[in-house]
Amino acid sequence: MNKIKISAITYLNSKPFLYGITHSSLMDSIELSLDVPSVCADKLKAGTVDIGLIPVAEMPKIKGATIVTDYCISASGKVRTVVLASQVPLGEIKTIVLDYQSRTSVQLVRILARDYWKIQTEWKDGTPNYIQEDIKGSTAGVIIGDRVFEAEKRFPFIYDLGEAWKSHTGLDFVFACWVANKPIETSFVEKFAQALGDGIVHIPEVINEYLQLYPDYPFETYFRENIFYYLDDSKRKGMELFLEEIKDKG
Repeated sequence: MNKIKISAITYLNSKPFLYGITHSSLMDSIELSLDVPSVCADKLKAGTVDIGLIPVAEMPKIKGATIVTDYCISASGKVRTVVLASQVPLGEIKTIVLDYQSRTSVQLVRILARDYWKIQTEWKDGTPNYIQEDIKGSTAGVIIGDRVFEAEKRFPFIYDLGEAWKSHTGLDFVFACWVANKPIETSFVEKFAQALGDGIVHIPEVINEYLQLYPDYPFETYFRENIFYYLDDSKRKGMELFLEEIKDKG
């Protein structure tokens, strides 16, 4: 039997999913790769994987894209690990550098800059060293994932994109979903969803594993209050609005 190829995000917020997958019998029937969000999307777009945890902004670009489970990476307000970092307040920002590892977040910051913060800036694509080299003076930058932990200590102004979206729209925000680019057997999808759910149940084990890397970080708050994993109606409404925004306004 051909193995199902799956691309998952490497960041901390997806660790419960990875725990569930790697502790399940699915490991015998899948090929699992760990990637940054933009690469997850590129692999699914190219057809080199069958399922990916991809940025929702990429779904309209993928032929046959279908959300395969009701699990996701989302927020209902502050998300903590998707931010705009700056040395100066919003009103003094002249340029925003976009995180090369992200697709959804860079679209989100453009919407917020235009419609919520109402600031006009130049936009610049980030390179692998953009955090260290480019974010200074009146140049701010979008940072996602575990790199935000250090950015919070380094930059005096941190603007949480999940919190800003909630204030702007009153809706939750979905950053990534499990998406397939072809029909997947129902029996596999059911087992896959079960594995993801089991991972959420075992968040305490995930926390214990990563406390050694970040001993001072409030993992319980992060996993229970900042990150939401179930794609309920509120999350879907927020996702639909976001996809309409990027479609209608470019």
